Amino acid sequence: MEGDHSTINHWVLSYALELDKRIRARIRVAKLSHLKPTNDSWRVDETYIQVKGEWKYLYRAVDSEGNTWDFMPSAKRDGKAAARFFRKRLKASHLTKPRVSRCTSFEELNVDKNAAYSVAIEALKNDQTLIETELRQVKSLNNGIEPDHRNIKRIVKPMMGFKSFNTARQTLRGLKAMNMIRQGQLQGVEKGDVQAQIEFVSQIFELGA
Repeated sequence: MEGDHSTINHWVLSYALELDKRIRARIRVAKLSHLKPTNDSWRVDETYIQVKGEWKYLYRAVDSEGNTWDFMPSAKRDGKAAARFFRKRLKASHLTKPRVSRCTSFEELNVDKNAAYSVAIEALKNDQTLIETELRQVKSLNNGIEPDHRNIKRIVKPMMGFKSFNTARQTLRGLKAMNMIRQGQLQGVEKGDVQAQIEFVSQIFELGA
């Protein structure tokens, strides 16, 4: 089967967002997300992506087992961007609240040394989005997120960057949705069970066998 790269790109832009939307949707009967809950240890970091020939930022959040919480492309790497990322992603249906520190009564959020996270957390506390959350800026705790960054770069590099933020957002959502499926983050669909993964995608798109 032969196909032009523009056709494949059209398929990606048409179905990537829809795939991500459907795996995050709540199951009608159980009223739960298709996604398994994250654990209570959060890791947040950012890496670079190329958009219109310029380096921009990609915020990423996973739990301590490497399960994806969410991500967001951003033109800037500052407190406002970090707060926007947290504010929207805290609404995720598969998110488990961060664990409470053994040393304090605060919930812990592991981040790198980027000062923007402190600004973001203060903003979220001021508007009551977060109330008792403490940042842990320990680089070693965020090592688990690095393989995910490398995986994204490995796939994106041959694309030679994105033409716009819109195509970056759509394409990355599709890539992350497929990775979440392959990594066993779905209810009843385990890592390595390719047949179950295929059947799940067929089911959510209501495709025939």
